[in-house]
Amino acid sequence: MLHQLHITGLGVIRELDIGPAAGLTVLTGETGAGKTMITVGVSLALGARGGAQLVRAGDAAAKIQARFDAPASAEEWAEDGEVILARTIAADGRGSARIGGQLTTAAALAEMGGRLVEIHGQHQSLRLLDGATQTAFLDRYAGPGHVEQVRAYRGAYASLQAARRELEALSEAARDRERALDLLEYQVGEIEAIGPRADETATLAAEESRLGHAERLQELADVTGRSLTDDGGAGDLLAATARDLETAAELDAAAAGLAERARALATEVVDLASEVRAYRERVGIDPARLQDVRERIASLKGLQRKYGATDTAVLAFLERARDELVSLQTADERLASISAEVEAATGTVAALAETVSATRRAVAPELSDALTTHLAELGMPGAAIDLVLETDQPGPLGADRIELRFRGGASQPSLPLSKAASGGELSRVMLACRSVLADLDDVPTLVFDEIDAGIGGEAGLAVGRRLAHLAATRQVLVVTHLPQIACFADLHVRVRKHDGDATAEVLNDRERPVELSRMLAGMETSEHALSHAEELLEEAARVRALAS
Repeated sequence: MLHQLHITGLGVIRELDIGPAAGLTVLTGETGAGKTMITVGVSLALGARGGAQLVRAGDAAAKIQARFDAPASAEEWAEDGEVILARTIAADGRGSARIGGQLTTAAALAEMGGRLVEIHGQHQSLRLLDGATQTAFLDRYAGPGHVEQVRAYRGAYASLQAARRELEALSEAARDRERALDLLEYQVGEIEAIGPRADETATLAAEESRLGHAERLQELADVTGRSLTDDGGAGDLLAATARDLETAAELDAAAAGLAERARALATEVVDLASEVRAYRERVGIDPARLQDVRERIASLKGLQRKYGATDTAVLAFLERARDELVSLQTADERLASISAEVEAATGTVAALAETVSATRRAVAPELSDALTTHLAELGMPGAAIDLVLETDQPGPLGADRIELRFRGGASQPSLPLSKAASGGELSRVMLACRSVLADLDDVPTLVFDEIDAGIGGEAGLAVGRRLAHLAATRQVLVVTHLPQIACFADLHVRVRKHDGDATAEVLNDRERPVELSRMLAGMETSEHALSHAEELLEEAARVRALAS
């Protein structure tokens, strides 16, 4: 369960710290005081999306930390049996997420949070109007075995759709296959006939330059050789220099190093002259080879204009073209194969869809009865929920079209929930759904944000009783404007706004009637309202005593 929630810099909240009770915690206060911002903080700690607009004006960042009992699968994050989920949203929109002090992603927070908290609000009530949500609710009620069947169906359906898309693509491609085959065969044949090699153009360009300037290169080699070896050339001069320095070394040992360097230079000149002569011999004049090189370069350039800017790009194109050619050449075989796959997958999907539908048809009346029973307990006697299943072609959710229909009274027609239920009725239907699922899952903490919209009086008391019943086995947090709900709190937190900042305080037994009086009559000192508040608290105590 949630042990502590700490929020700073979020909306109207400068800094706020709450430690919810193990049972039912209610948050009350005037409209705009910041109650809902507290549930927003919980949502952010659980990985919900959040932007810079949530950061309190003037603050650098909004920070939320929530401390929970660690679930069994969170050992790596836990410390002393607890785990802390933390979220930071900076004023520039950047943010961070942490579990147990370790950096993580918002998606990881959401995955962890889904095992810890389930949040319900007015927008969740509206989601009940969506057919996919109604289908998921029925599946969840049917139990984990059925949910696994649905998961298997969805996987098979996704595979079938992928196979159908491939079959359609192959069928469309078959019409243009012959033309594509001709083009690819020509392209592959043209490239293979020339047979380019990686970086061949650059190598040939260097050879072309050498062959094209062969005469000039030989002339330069001749001039260089003569300057090194002719009488009075560099060789003679360096040899004479070496002899002079050797004579100097005989007179002064300090000149020995210079003499050694001069001898080395003279030897190097002799070697250089030899290599220049060898280079001159290698630079041959070969017009035929030059022509071949130029023609080869022209062929490679022709390929590059069509298939890629470099030899490597042309070779990559060739590889792709070969693969596509093989694919097209075997298209008939693949077309037959994928047709068989589609046929087999269609049968599998149909069988799985029938299995899923059979379970749904079996449990739908049971779920309808359970919801109807809960609606009566929520102050709606005579109201009923019917689950209508119509068989259709297999789709993403199965072969069933499921619709929740609501009947407000015995004499009223059963109509789609979206057309029949008011806002208050829709809130209670949502609470009835949550009550039905209470024994089917193990989410330890439930959060309800203003699900009391459109209800009051006896209906409010009925909702309060139901929330108190849920809180007997779950931790429940409720944001409410109804004293008929607030009176059932195990922990009552009043949220106020002072100088633009929200504050939260836990009310004691003396302060609770005052707050309920304010909620009833808008006045904290009304004797009549205070008396009514005391009656509500006594009723809540009586209900809790009976439940225990």
